[in-house]
Formats: sequence, structure tokens, C-alpha cells
Amino acid sequence: MTDRHHLGAAVGLVVVTIALVIGVGVAFAYDVGGPARRTPPPGPQAEAPAITGAAPARPVAREPRDPYRPDDAWLARVSAATAIPPRALAAYARAHLRVAAEQPGCRVAWNSLAAIGGVESRHGSVGGAVLGDDGVPRPEILGPVLDGGAFGAVHDSDGGVLDGDATWDRAIGPLQFIPSTWETWGADGNGDGIADPNQIDDAALAAGRYLCHAGDLADPDTWRRAVFSFNHSDAYVADIAGLANRYAAEAG
Repeated sequence: MTDRHHLGAAVGLVVVTIALVIGVGVAFAYDVGGPARRTPPPGPQAEAPAITGAAPARPVAREPRDPYRPDDAWLARVSAATAIPPRALAAYARAHLRVAAEQPGCRVAWNSLAAIGGVESRHGSVGGAVLGDDGVPRPEILGPVLDGGAFGAVHDSDGGVLDGDATWDRAIGPLQFIPSTWETWGADGNGDGIADPNQIDDAALAAGRYLCHAGDLADPDTWRRAVFSFNHSDAYVADIAGLANRYAAEAG
């Protein structure tokens, strides 16, 4: 998240209009069918009604319902259609639902977050990394040293705590946050009490909130400005637009 090249290989897609990303990627209504509609991931289904019987059932302690948990059927269908790994897609969808509840005027879309994750780290798999069930890629994903050589110069901002480099900064994790940006926008997306840029739920939520600081992402110019702030490159914005459009179209 600075003026640098992204880790992932170039997407190499023909870029269609950014308006498609906005027009079909962020409609805030649950899926009602039909190929022309692109919807956000549905939340958890309602609990089944209790079964009555001759004897009263002993109360069963239940964990509180998670209002941001994406529907399992939606995840399975969209993961199969887009080839986004289910664990990564769940993080993007969860961030979409949570930010929609927090900032309904922003309208960030799951497919925009997925495009950033795809371009930045191939959804946590770049360099042979494997995204675990806990949402952490192993080995750790670190971007190039930002020493002013092939990439921009960013002096160390965290004493090497996050990126292991006490001289220069490096981008961290599946969505490639610079330590100084994480200090401002870091989030706890999985509810474990820790904001970790290496954990994809945390990183996706932070990315959604970061994009929303630009304003209403249903506006094409605002969307472009938001993505450009993530990485100061017109080519990067074009890659994200192309991949986000593709994911929206494939999701149906």
C-alpha cells in the first residue's frame, strides 16, 4: 500500500469499464436469481424452528449468531465459479458484510476486495504460500524491501516488528499492507482480539475500511481514487478493475 509494484503476477485482462465493477458488484440486496443481478454475499440463514415433543427439551447453550458470516451455499457456488479459494472468499465476503453494516454509504464490494487480494498475493498463495484454515498464509508473505531500488523508498516505521526489517519497510500479508498504514487501519476481522496483517480476515476488513475513506464507492471516480490510494499506479487500478469485473461476471 504505497507507490510500488504489486507482488502478484500481472493479471493481463482486457479492462472493461470501472462502471461495471460499481454497477454490478455492489448492489445491496440478497440474491433473488437472474443473470443480470450481482449481489453481496448473503448472511447466515435463519435458525430452524424448534421441534416440539412430549417432554420439554433441556435448554442448549448456543454461541451467539455471527451476523457477518457468509452463507455456505453462496461461498461454495461463487468459489467454484471464480476459482477464489473458499477461505479467502469468506474473508472478502465477511468484510463486505461488516463494512456494509458499519458504513452503508460506502458500498464497498466483495469482488473489489477479492481483486485486490488476487493481484497482491493470489489470495495468499504467492511464492508457494498456503492459506491455512486460520486465515494465515505460510510461509509469511512479505513484499520487496522498499529501499528505493526497483521500488519506492519507505524507511522503517515499526522497528521491524511486523516486517522483520528495522531499516526499510516491506509490505506484509495477503493484502500487502505497509506497517505505517496498518498502524492506522489495522483491524480485527476474525474476533480474536488481535489485528494481524498476516491474517486474511483482519486484512480484508482493514482494506474495506481503507477504501471507504475515499467515499461512496458506487461512484466510478471515487472507486478509482480509492484503489489508486492503495497503490499509486494507473496500471494497478486497471488490473483491479479488470479482475473485479471478471469476478462479478463469473459469480452471476
